[in-house]
Amino acid sequence: MHTADLGLPVDVPSTALFTDQYELTMLQAALRAGTAGRRSVFEVFTRRLPDGRRYGVLAGTGRVLDAVENFRFDPDVLRFLRERHIVDAETLDWLAQYRFSGDIWGYPEGEVYFPGSPVLRVEGTFGECVLLETVILSILNHDSAIAAAASRMSSAAGDRPLIEMGARRTHELAAVAAARSAYVGGFATTSDLAAGFRYNIPTVGTSAHAFTLLHDNEREAFRAQVDSLGADTTLLVDTYDVAEAVRTAVEVAGPGLGAVRIDSGDLLLVAHRVRQQLDELGATGTRIVVTSDLDEYAIASLAAAPVDAYGVGTQLVTGSGHPTASMVYKLVARAESSAAGDDAAPLVPVAKKSSGGKTSVGGRKWAARRLDSEGHAEAEVLGTGPVPASLADRQLLVQLVKGGEVVAREPLDAARDRHTAARANLPLSATQLSRGEPVIPTEYWHEGSGS
Repeated sequence: MHTADLGLPVDVPSTALFTDQYELTMLQAALRAGTAGRRSVFEVFTRRLPDGRRYGVLAGTGRVLDAVENFRFDPDVLRFLRERHIVDAETLDWLAQYRFSGDIWGYPEGEVYFPGSPVLRVEGTFGECVLLETVILSILNHDSAIAAAASRMSSAAGDRPLIEMGARRTHELAAVAAARSAYVGGFATTSDLAAGFRYNIPTVGTSAHAFTLLHDNEREAFRAQVDSLGADTTLLVDTYDVAEAVRTAVEVAGPGLGAVRIDSGDLLLVAHRVRQQLDELGATGTRIVVTSDLDEYAIASLAAAPVDAYGVGTQLVTGSGHPTASMVYKLVARAESSAAGDDAAPLVPVAKKSSGGKTSVGGRKWAARRLDSEGHAEAEVLGTGPVPASLADRQLLVQLVKGGEVVAREPLDAARDRHTAARANLPLSATQLSRGEPVIPTEYWHEGSGS
């Protein structure tokens, strides 16, 4: 069965207050000025990748679609706004009828991105678009950071599966989103049952040290687990003496023991010793799973070790040192006229001009990825106006919402598979863990530039 953001078994609550107060005060002022209905285009992008990262990974798109659909100001929410005097009566009346009716375009989930990439484009009236800023950024910044870390870890792991097990290291709701993003980035399973329930991600888990310590000795603990879960279970062997535990595990479960897990010590050395011991005991098919605060560098260092799977927690759910993707949501174009109902008014590019690296490029942009002669990505090309014929079939943005209706929901596995393909399409240096610049440059195309 495909994991999907379809027919979710958990209702998504109203997302209307997952926002900052200034979104509503801007709306109030725009309503009074008569500009709230002005046709506008907002884009989500990052000015730079986290230090040392070679590419970004877009994740959270499916959750954004849920959030937009559920952005509703119900009576309790409106009462809160009224009692706190956050906005005036006119604005409350406007909010009571709020339904996003515009269009949203974006990179499909799982796609890679680079500085400046317009990963999401939101089009509609200023009033309906500006309210979505905070909730969209909170989802995309968190989920894309986790997916980028997961991608680096899965690249380092190669064909060995990765288990997401970071729920206890982050907020309980963030843990579900993190497991989803990790799956997009290449992880195979999660220990978090809420993520399994909500997104149908495969779940795994057996026992912790507490289960061994509960029993009078290790043999009794192993026997209880094997009697309950079968010989194909994973036994934790580093509570006391690893060598003795491995011997006992095989004696209890037999040579068909599924796996042993190592959670401490010099993992490279211990894994070699355990593999040798298992083989000598006839448990040649028993797998070795390692955990213990792994990140992509630790995983890469174990490439030559006889390890069959990795479990990753803290470093994954904190973005392996980069817990945000630093995306921003900026107005890039608005209608020349603010007259009510003047949908034919041409769009005028707008952009903030500022020192300190916070400038942006105005205009409603398209994005395409140019390939080299061998079919690998060589540049992220952004532009306004007509798309050059040479890039027409390499465009990246797809329509996600049309006239307020979601038109592009897809199984989560589709995003996962897309990321695998997108990463494989990058130059080989993209998977290097050493610090470096984005693996392909971002270029801005202007009519007549010949790019």
